[in-house]
Amino acid sequence: MNLSDKAKKIKVIVLDIDGVLTDGRFGYDNSSENEIKFFHARDGHGITLARRAGLKVGVLSGRICAANRKRAAELNFDFCKENCHSKGEGFQELIAELGVNADECLYIGDDVVDALPMSMAGVSVVVNDGEDILDKVADFRTETKGGHGAVREVINWLLKEQGLYQTFVMERYFPKND
Repeated sequence: MNLSDKAKKIKVIVLDIDGVLTDGRFGYDNSSENEIKFFHARDGHGITLARRAGLKVGVLSGRICAANRKRAAELNFDFCKENCHSKGEGFQELIAELGVNADECLYIGDDVVDALPMSMAGVSVVVNDGEDILDKVADFRTETKGGHGAVREVINWLLKEQGLYQTFVMERYFPKND
């Protein structure tokens, strides 16, 4: 099955956070209890577009972090699965909870801990600055770095492949003047 055919089956977008939705860096405030992270606005709007188009979107993270949950709540993620020390097991639990098959999921990762769910997903993507070895399991590598709009790049691609980009982007934001 070619990549375009695989893309048409996608119902769920599963994102890693650190290195995908962020640039992978995090800091702490003076109390050292609260992580500080930066998320890209274009990724957030892309997630909103994907959800409007009927796709489920959420995160699978090895970390537990209030900043992650805050961003997930702001964007109304369909799921926010944290503390997944085995991302492969976390991915399998997630698809069972959502009642979908692995080939109906698109997974975006950046590091070796993402290799197993990437190898199971119907479509897998590594961000531009992700580990080179992930090319072994990725369908493609983004042109954009993680935390700098890579998620939006993938969502735009997916909406185009599914024939939804015209309706959810072009018609909404570029209406025809008759």
